[in-house]
Amino acid sequence: MNIVLVSSPGLRRLEIYQSIGVRAPPLGLAYIASVLEDEGHKVSIIDAPTLELSVKETAREILSRHPDVVGISAVTPTVKGGYAVANIVKENDPSVRIIIGGPHVSFMYEEALVNGADYVVIGEGEITAKELLEFLERESGEPRNVKGLAYIDKEGQVRITQPRPLVKDIDKLPPPARHLLPMDKYTLFDKPIKIIHVMASRGCPYGCIYCTTSYFWGRRYRVRSVEKVVDEIEEAMDKYKSNIIVFSDDELTLIRKWVYELVDEIKDRGLDITFTCGSRVSSINPEMLRKLESVGCSTIYYGVESYKDEDIEKIGKRITIKQVVNAIKWTRETGIESAGSFILGFPWQTIDDIKNTVKFAKKLGVDYAQFTVATPYPGTPLYYQARKDDLIEIMDWDYYTTIYPVMRGYHFRREALFKLLSWAYRSFYLRPTFILHQIRKGRFKTMWDIASRAIKGYVKGKISQAEEEETYELKRPVKKIRVAPREREV
Repeated sequence: MNIVLVSSPGLRRLEIYQSIGVRAPPLGLAYIASVLEDEGHKVSIIDAPTLELSVKETAREILSRHPDVVGISAVTPTVKGGYAVANIVKENDPSVRIIIGGPHVSFMYEEALVNGADYVVIGEGEITAKELLEFLERESGEPRNVKGLAYIDKEGQVRITQPRPLVKDIDKLPPPARHLLPMDKYTLFDKPIKIIHVMASRGCPYGCIYCTTSYFWGRRYRVRSVEKVVDEIEEAMDKYKSNIIVFSDDELTLIRKWVYELVDEIKDRGLDITFTCGSRVSSINPEMLRKLESVGCSTIYYGVESYKDEDIEKIGKRITIKQVVNAIKWTRETGIESAGSFILGFPWQTIDDIKNTVKFAKKLGVDYAQFTVATPYPGTPLYYQARKDDLIEIMDWDYYTTIYPVMRGYHFRREALFKLLSWAYRSFYLRPTFILHQIRKGRFKTMWDIASRAIKGYVKGKISQAEEEETYELKRPVKKIRVAPREREV
């Protein structure tokens, strides 16, 4: 079959593109593409956000490839763009089957099914996509035996099949199909640097209330073998002539023994790389940091989120502020730079709590700070808490970018977060001592770009005329659609 996989265009630019100029590949789609290519399908990928394609441009590109099946992957702030693409494709070619997957629709499958999807993949997509295409090639009727799927049956009910088990051994998945991606378009700080993104693990055991990772990828931490990871790095370095690696895992350092084996394997192969990764502050220690630095680790991204243990406990992060302080101190002493994530506006916080979080970021001494507003993504405990307490004031998914406040708190108005977020970036990046430090390191322009973007009009919620012209009116599930019980195991 001719399959076109699409990373959905958003109706607004995502925060990560706007504030720090990051364009990252849709590795999830690339993994699905590899599995489908191994099954003999003709597969192509359209990475609409990276190519800066509009909804109409994306739909035209899809239709020009005359697909049998279109698979659309979307996160919450791009999902309406995905629905719009699906509807345009269907209007022009009703024979095309539309499959939509990703974290948002895994929890909002009814919404997806009334907004253009023929099938919704719930959870990890590789095996579900493979089995669904096998069904579509050979059979008619309903794919009741394909696990991890939602669809509307002939009686008008939303039917959910048995849950798809997580891929236990992710080593068995083929490497992502990078040859289908615009590898020369991925950037960091808007610099045209060729970057190789690698996913070494899936899942997170911690279940933070604001993060979909534990609820989409599962609470079981699954890690690939060191040999497979380094094989992939080595092959990609040779093919794309780059030694800049970004580990896209939320947490690379959870298993110390595995990290040490990774370091040894990189050394044994004599690989000259520079890489960044994410880590929990509770996973790191001076010895590990020295080992990581010895094989090219340049920056580690830490999720700090708040300034006090009480907040951290409510978030469910299972770290302490003492661990935060130690991790940043050890990282700095090792010569690795640190990036810290700080979330402003959890429902229980006060204005003083938010300001103190920013002050803590400055005192902590991280080299980069990313400030975002607490955003209640579907599927997370924060979403259900915010719905229960009627905190959400904007239900338009376009605005769920982590830079546009969509909910109020118990002690602050939603509008206050606009000013506080802008102030956070100004306060952190425009300090005289910080600016002098960046000048000495020769990267003042990069830091200025981050600060200036975060301070500009988009923080205030202004939308350009071009963005206003492209809209999608979300359809809500109607009463006649009922959820059928899950199929029983045979």
